[in-house]
Amino acid sequence: MTQLSAEQAYQLENVQGAQLDVLRQQACDVRDAHWGKVMTYSRKVFIPLTNMCRDECKYCTFVQRPDSGNAQIMTPMQVLSIVKQGQQMGCKEVLISLGEKPELRYREARQMLAKLGFSCMVDYVVDICTLILKETDLLPHVNAGTMDGAEFAKLKAVSASMGMMLETVSERLLAKGQAHFACPDKVPATRLATIVSAGEHQVPYTTGILVGIGETWKERVDSLIKINELHRQFGHIQEVIVQNFCAKGDTQMAAFPEPSLDDMLRTLAVARLILDPSISLQAPPNLQHRYKDYIASGINDWGGISPLTKDFINPERAWPQIAQLAQATSESGYQLQERLTAYPDFLTQPAYFEPVIMQRLKLHCRQDGLAEQQFIEQSRSTPKTSHQFESTTLYRVAL
Repeated sequence: MTQLSAEQAYQLENVQGAQLDVLRQQACDVRDAHWGKVMTYSRKVFIPLTNMCRDECKYCTFVQRPDSGNAQIMTPMQVLSIVKQGQQMGCKEVLISLGEKPELRYREARQMLAKLGFSCMVDYVVDICTLILKETDLLPHVNAGTMDGAEFAKLKAVSASMGMMLETVSERLLAKGQAHFACPDKVPATRLATIVSAGEHQVPYTTGILVGIGETWKERVDSLIKINELHRQFGHIQEVIVQNFCAKGDTQMAAFPEPSLDDMLRTLAVARLILDPSISLQAPPNLQHRYKDYIASGINDWGGISPLTKDFINPERAWPQIAQLAQATSESGYQLQERLTAYPDFLTQPAYFEPVIMQRLKLHCRQDGLAEQQFIEQSRSTPKTSHQFESTTLYRVAL
C-alpha cells in the first residue's frame, strides 16, 4: 500500500468498526513488510537530570518551580550511582531527560549550575554523558528539548541518539487557556527547527505526537506529515512515538478528557500509513495496557522500559513487567527483542556516530544490530501483580 497523503488521512477522522479494522490491518501489513515479526524495546535507566523548566505545560507534573521545595539538579555522583545499578541489571541505555532551559528563567537554577561548575544545562548534560561513557558501558540518549546546531554538535560527541517530542504543530494551543500557553519552547516553529538541526547534524532522532491535548484531527495528521517530510529531507528520524495524553491531578488539565482507545488505534494506524516504513512506530506500554490492540494497529516498538527507575514524566503509570509484554507479543504472533538506543539501520551509517559511540554500540550489538545480551524474562505461572522498582531519590544541590 502506498503512503497516505494528508487529504486521505483527513478523511479517516471518524472511521470506526469494520472500516477501522481494515485500516489497522493495512497498517500491520506495512509494518510486517518492513519490520517482520519482531517487536522491540530498549532496556534503560531514566535520569531526570533536572525537574526545573521555563515552560508551563498545563498537563505536566514533572516540572517543579524553585519555590516548591522540590526543585533539583542531580549531581554527577547521584547520576552515576543509578547508572551503575542499571548496568548491573542489564540496561544499555541511559535516558537523560530534563526541563527546558531553566537557567534562562530562574536565578536558583543558575546558582545550582554554578555550584556544579556550569553556566548552562546543555554543557552540564555533555559532562554527564562524558562521565557515563567513562565510568560505565551504557549509551546516553538525550532529551534536552529545543536546541541549536552548536548544542547538537556538543552532544553528538557523547551520545548515541537524541530526541524531543514535537507534540503538535498546532499554534492554537499556545493561546491563553490552552495546553501550551506560556511555553516558549512549545512554539511549533521552534521545535521543527530543532528537528531540522538534528537532521543537519546527522543525529539519530526520536520525535512524536501527544494525542488528546486539544489538537484537532487535522492538526494531528499535519504533525505526522511534517515529521515525515523532515525525514524525507534528512533521513534521521529513527522512531516516532504516538503518546496518549493522561490527565493528572494538580494540573490545569486534570479534568480534560483522555483520548479513547479507538482514537488511539485510529491514530496509530494512520501514523503507520503516513510515515515512511523505515521509521519505527512506538507507543508507550505503561500508558495503555491493551498491548495486543496496539500491536494490531501497526506499532513495532515499545520504547524504553526500565527495571530500575520509574517513568518520571508519568510516575503514576508503572512500567509493565517485561515477561507480561513478551507474552502478549508472542500471543500476537511476534517475538519481543531488546534493541539498543540507536536502531540497526543507523549502525551501518558511520556518519551518525562519533568513533567512541560507534565502538560502544559495537560492544553491545549482534550481527543484526539488536542487543547481543537479551533480557526477556520468561513468564511465570503466577504473574506478578505489582511493579517493583528500586527507589530513586533526587537531592537538591544546596545553594
